[in-house]
Amino acid sequence: MPADAAPTSEGPNDTRLRRAITGPLLFAFILGDVLGAGIYALMGVLSDRVGGMLWAPLLLALVLALLTAGSYAELVTKYPRAGGASVFAERAFRNRLVSFLVGFCMLAAGVVSAAGLSLAFAGEYLRTFVDLPTIPVAMVFLVIVALLNARGVRESLGANLVMTVVEVSGLVIVVVVVGLLLAGGGGDVSRVTQLPEGTGAATAVLAGAIIAYYSFVGFETSANMIEEVKQPSKTYPIALFGALLTAGVVYVLVGLASSIALPASELSESSGPLLAVVEASGVAIPSWLFSLIALVAVANGALLTMIMTSRLTYGMSEQGLLPRTLSRVLPQRKTPWVAILATTLVAMLLTLVGDLATLAETVVLLLLFVFLSANVSVLVLRRDRVQHAHFRVWTFVPVLGVASCILLMTQQRPEVWLFGAILLAVGAVLYVISRWTRSREGAKDADRAEETAPRA
Repeated sequence: MPADAAPTSEGPNDTRLRRAITGPLLFAFILGDVLGAGIYALMGVLSDRVGGMLWAPLLLALVLALLTAGSYAELVTKYPRAGGASVFAERAFRNRLVSFLVGFCMLAAGVVSAAGLSLAFAGEYLRTFVDLPTIPVAMVFLVIVALLNARGVRESLGANLVMTVVEVSGLVIVVVVVGLLLAGGGGDVSRVTQLPEGTGAATAVLAGAIIAYYSFVGFETSANMIEEVKQPSKTYPIALFGALLTAGVVYVLVGLASSIALPASELSESSGPLLAVVEASGVAIPSWLFSLIALVAVANGALLTMIMTSRLTYGMSEQGLLPRTLSRVLPQRKTPWVAILATTLVAMLLTLVGDLATLAETVVLLLLFVFLSANVSVLVLRRDRVQHAHFRVWTFVPVLGVASCILLMTQQRPEVWLFGAILLAVGAVLYVISRWTRSREGAKDADRAEETAPRA
């Protein structure tokens, strides 16, 4: 994928931020964001859709994610100060409402994802230590995350690197112990091609790809770091594609290992499927150790998601896209407490759904709208020239990216569409309220200015 030949490249003074993020650090950040907690929670849900062919939808989801990643690589390096897909949409379509809807899809996806992660936290991994009811624990977990968020949690890249190592170590353990199981004559390799009875391969894999796609999202948040990346036009695409490919290889290996170790019926019954795989291997890995690794991965994913979501809510309020009250901050901590409170309450309500698959699919549906917008924006903005060198993706990539988003949308269940529609309807109401209240405040300010103006 060639870089666009433009007159100049990014200089050291083109941003007020210090360009201190190297390629390896950016790679680690994106990899940690992508690997996250999804794979720890969703392997059981995925096995319900595709039986033992867990690797196939993961591979398909990787290919589809790489298409949209190509569009992000061009947009982010072309507009290195842009804040993500909503800004790209505003630049491409010149429509404030479209920009709001794209931004709100990101926001809603974050809240729904946090609800799903809280349910994963309260599942089998936690039950290794204590047996408590899932939904109350999920709600308490979200409250703790909110308190940490409000206190002013600062995630450095060094800390993220440590968390990434922890997350990857758990997945490596899964692959290694199943390798040892195979070496000892255990496991069943034939399961990796088995599908649920009465289901065609294409239908099952496509349905599974919707779930698997959830495990690859997260790369889009790296757009917010581009101003601090050294040589962004070269560094960002390499780190982005390298991280996604690495995650894809790890996921496929974990999928193969899970199928070999356990039949799909057992995987689908567990809310801690990878723990079940480790236990089935017979290797002397303490259950509590693997569960602790999984809980760290899930908790970190939820915390990062809620930090992003609350800051996005705050930012949209500051831009006049959401009610002004959402931009209030704590005087000492300088954290957006109303945004944190609002997003946490919504996430807590969503835990009442109690179905991790539905929540994951809703996240994917919302992000598909965001990714669809990004892919179209690349094509629309090809006419816009900039004065620095940037990555340029082959034209067929965003075209296929658009097609992939539409394809995955057509596979979503009606109840998932209903969830997404309800969330967007809430967003539309908030948008109207925000515009109305701010127009009234503007009118009052104008009246006061007229009253206080000196008369001739």
